[in-house]
Amino acid sequence: MIEDYLPLAYLNAWEYCPRRFYFEYVLGEMADNEHIILGRHLHRNINEAAVIQEGETRIHQQQWVWSDRLQVAGIIDAVEERDGQLIPVEYKKGKMAKHVNDHFQLCGAALCLEERTGQSIGYGEIFYHANRRRQNVIFTAQLRQMTENAIAAARTAAQMSMPAPIDQAKKCQACSLEGICLPFEVKHLMQPQSFTIQ
Repeated sequence: MIEDYLPLAYLNAWEYCPRRFYFEYVLGEMADNEHIILGRHLHRNINEAAVIQEGETRIHQQQWVWSDRLQVAGIIDAVEERDGQLIPVEYKKGKMAKHVNDHFQLCGAALCLEERTGQSIGYGEIFYHANRRRQNVIFTAQLRQMTENAIAAARTAAQMSMPAPIDQAKKCQACSLEGICLPFEVKHLMQPQSFTIQ
């Protein structure tokens, strides 16, 4: 049943941090911080399904896609039709960099689109608001395989116990779930303790 499929947004969360993925997807824990609120605000103009014509480009906003083979589903921000090609597009609030979690989400959407349309999709684009630029993401054989591996790993992890905190303080400090996850406190408690008996 499609409601049991892994949402594409959680594929992004999985690559960012498996523990975050577990809190959100398995336990249903959500929390806002300035990054989440700003991202939501920046998405307000594309959060409604619509078809827009801009010159030679037709833009399908908020497209529902899914893959029965991979058992993933979700909404992609936009699919642009240019010169007979379909180009999936995601909008992100941050700066353009090699954010693998964003690439996996975009590639996952492309794999869904390919299955639904029968068309081959060579690349997609991510618009990073902080730079006001688009990044081309080529769907290489390696990225496709890595994305499929990540989907399988996330689905397996959802059936396991909660992962330990990651060892990346910068990611943890920017995460909206830091106050729920308590990564620094948990890591401290996981360290071997030495006791002196008086």
